[in-house]
Amino acid sequence: MKPIFQKLMAEPEEGFAFKVVQSAGFDCPWHFHPEYELILVLRSSGYRVVGDNVAPLSGPDMVLVGPGLPHIWQNENGRESVHALLIQFDERFLDGLIRVPALEPIRRLLKRSSRGLNVTGKTLDSAAGLMMEMPRLAGMNGIIQVLRILDLLAGSPECQPLASASFALDAQPYDAERMNRVFQFLNARLGQVIRLSQAARVVGLSEGAFSRFFRVHSGRSFPEFLNELRIGRACRLLIETDKNITEISYECGFTNLSNFNRQFLRRKKISPREFRRQMQASMTEAAERRTLDDHPLMVRSGGGSG
Repeated sequence: MKPIFQKLMAEPEEGFAFKVVQSAGFDCPWHFHPEYELILVLRSSGYRVVGDNVAPLSGPDMVLVGPGLPHIWQNENGRESVHALLIQFDERFLDGLIRVPALEPIRRLLKRSSRGLNVTGKTLDSAAGLMMEMPRLAGMNGIIQVLRILDLLAGSPECQPLASASFALDAQPYDAERMNRVFQFLNARLGQVIRLSQAARVVGLSEGAFSRFFRVHSGRSFPEFLNELRIGRACRLLIETDKNITEISYECGFTNLSNFNRQFLRRKKISPREFRRQMQASMTEAAERRTLDDHPLMVRSGGGSG
């Protein structure tokens, strides 16, 4: 089978494409393409996979994906709709300009995107603001805005690689169609018991052949990948719901609480209970900080005016 290859079409007069996604889910399978893609998710509930990196997905989330790097964004059915913004361009967009010395940081940024870059912190806030202005811009104004965004990312330490340095895509044995069938199978049954034999049947392989196939294409074993997806869902449920930890463990497909606690601690270096406590404290602090920012004349320390 051939890998799922996509050629993204840029606007000919601008050299890049800007897209708004507002739908029940993402319609792209596990795929790769020769273009660069900057993806800003404002609303979603699910997970994303970039190379061999798996992470829970919620808004806002921004990733710069380089050419040839396989990826998939998966929204969980029935939870909430997707709202995302995308900028896509190929190497020709910066031809000529990229040789200007002042744009050397952007050239280095694009080279680093071969592993995928996750944008966080204040850089995410600023870049998201610039992307949300894009629908009002056209022609040269749009080109300048894309360069502003890339320049912002290029000068920030808040752009961290996602895929491991050792992750490499070999185009010959790579089978994106069957990998995509596995992703769809896992997404639909993540809260259930999933056996290796079931996943192997989805793609018509024996258990041994499937284990080798999955490690080659994802960079990790099937149980490791499955547990990462489940812990990602658990983190979201711990933050967004009042369900107790036992309920969450079963909803995420773990058959006993001790195994859930062990897997969670292994990946997050903290217990589920402490994770929830810290996240709640962090969100309370952020809400209080926003209130103070909205009312700059409020007294920020104990005591009043004399």
